[in-house]
Amino acid sequence: MAETIAVRWEVLTWEEIDALRRSGSEMCLLPVGATEQHGPHLGVGMDSVSADMLCESVSARTGVPVLPALRYGCSLGHSRRWPGTIALQPNTLAETVVQIYDWIHGFGFRRLFIINGHVGNTAPLRCALEIIRSRFDDAQIRLCNVAEISPRVRTEFFADAEDWHANAAETSLMLATAPDMVRADKIASADDADRTGPLVFTHPVNRTSQNGVTGFPSRATRGQGEILFRMMVEDLTALVLRGAQEQPPLNYSYFTPVK
Repeated sequence: MAETIAVRWEVLTWEEIDALRRSGSEMCLLPVGATEQHGPHLGVGMDSVSADMLCESVSARTGVPVLPALRYGCSLGHSRRWPGTIALQPNTLAETVVQIYDWIHGFGFRRLFIINGHVGNTAPLRCALEIIRSRFDDAQIRLCNVAEISPRVRTEFFADAEDWHANAAETSLMLATAPDMVRADKIASADDADRTGPLVFTHPVNRTSQNGVTGFPSRATRGQGEILFRMMVEDLTALVLRGAQEQPPLNYSYFTPVK
């Protein structure tokens, strides 16, 4: 599939957005990331950068517009042990996404892919999805976690840790796509094994990691990052193209009871 240029909502004029909708476009991509510590070797904006770059690459292949990224997320689990994390409360993130959808829906964009770059955002984003579906009868929403776009992508992310963070996969991605986010001289000493396997409870990162890392970034390579990013783009593109054509299996209204 030939690549063009990403359609970025923030650089379009209102006339161009109106023309986009009149042309038949009714879908948007919303990258949601976080600002949180990523060990001693990755910048705190890693989750936002990866989600945003993924959306732009998919937009370039599909023509689906990318909304401005949400660069703050629900990062409460990362604690205040390491400087840099700026976290939202779960209800704040959920309500923000609902309000974003309210506005784009008013302009005729009723299909939304939420592309989530941070695991801790999953629960509030799922709540946002449920709220949107309960308020907008024609809403079609999909929540996609970056690491779980497809089985092969998931295998790469989870290869060195079940509770991975700033691991080989994330480090490889940044080496390949945003090397300015990486402190190469820190990678070799950043490894910290996953301690969560036998635990009953879910603990914050300050009680499971020495340095904010879970996994083995020393195994990262730029080549592996290029392969992983290509898989992510290919598999999300295929999903978006399917979603652009999908209709609900049944056409019953959310608001009309059975008579």
